[in-house]
Amino acid sequence: MDSDQPSFTDVEYGNRRRVSRRETFLDTMDATIPWSVWVGLIEPHYYAGGPGKKGRKAKPIATMLRMYLLQVWFSLSDEGVEEAIYDSYAMRRFMGLDFALEQVPDATTLLHFRHLLEKHQLGQKLFEAQNEIFEAQGWIMRGGSIVDATIIAAPSSTKNASGTRDPQMHQTKKGNQWYFGMKAHIGTDAGTGYVHSMTCTAANVHDLDEAVHLVRADDEVVYVDAGYQGAAKRPEIAGDVDLSKIEWRVAARKGVLKTMAEPDRVTESRKASVRAKVEHPFLIVKRDFGFTKTRYRGITKNSNHLNVLFASANWLMRARAVALMG
Repeated sequence: MDSDQPSFTDVEYGNRRRVSRRETFLDTMDATIPWSVWVGLIEPHYYAGGPGKKGRKAKPIATMLRMYLLQVWFSLSDEGVEEAIYDSYAMRRFMGLDFALEQVPDATTLLHFRHLLEKHQLGQKLFEAQNEIFEAQGWIMRGGSIVDATIIAAPSSTKNASGTRDPQMHQTKKGNQWYFGMKAHIGTDAGTGYVHSMTCTAANVHDLDEAVHLVRADDEVVYVDAGYQGAAKRPEIAGDVDLSKIEWRVAARKGVLKTMAEPDRVTESRKASVRAKVEHPFLIVKRDFGFTKTRYRGITKNSNHLNVLFASANWLMRARAVALMG
């Protein structure tokens, strides 16, 4: 059978009056992701020791990458994404599968592929490659960053195989509420809101400790919330020839804001409008991609997952920006 020949299902679905949001999203990402670049980053590691090294023939990297991204974007388990592809025409089309010729890779094959990405820190490399493309295309406005962090909850229950909570996750208090889990710290471009740097820590690590890893050497100004008071005085920042020149625009604490004169409150409002851009990628990762709780045990595995999520969020934001301009 000619793989380019549309199947009966393709013809049937082509006659629909309405396209689902899932299909629209997948079509957008399919047209946006730099497949050749991302596949090229994985290839040296995949055939050297990836799935299929022994026994049956390895599935194509592009097929496994697409399946993995479906898992990431829809917050599915290994078994769950396998089932979802069988059930969803939109996912099957995104995968480029014709069931008359081949079946969906099984959950174990996906598990091995995910472990391969984690072992070689390929999630970070995909994120870095995305940033390099944005830089080369001139889609980044240099000179300023916004730095912030969000808590990702982890299971606090000990009702699991090990009988223990994840030892790399920790408890922290925010306001009057306690949280158990990890933090995702990001630096975003102040002009566009695209994420240019990301780190993961246990939840009890102070936001200030990660600030130095989230700013760029050529940043002139950095916008942060009130939790970053004293950032400019940190030795790792004050002692750096480039970072010491940064102007830190730190939000006033609520108690101080109430006592400010009107002109100063207007200035604070303007700073807040810039800082608001950092919430967009967090919103995509948590609401659109459903990553509100850690999927795996340990910081490393979740960090790999988050690198792919923020790279995907950047591509989605770029696609939406282009659609608005068009």
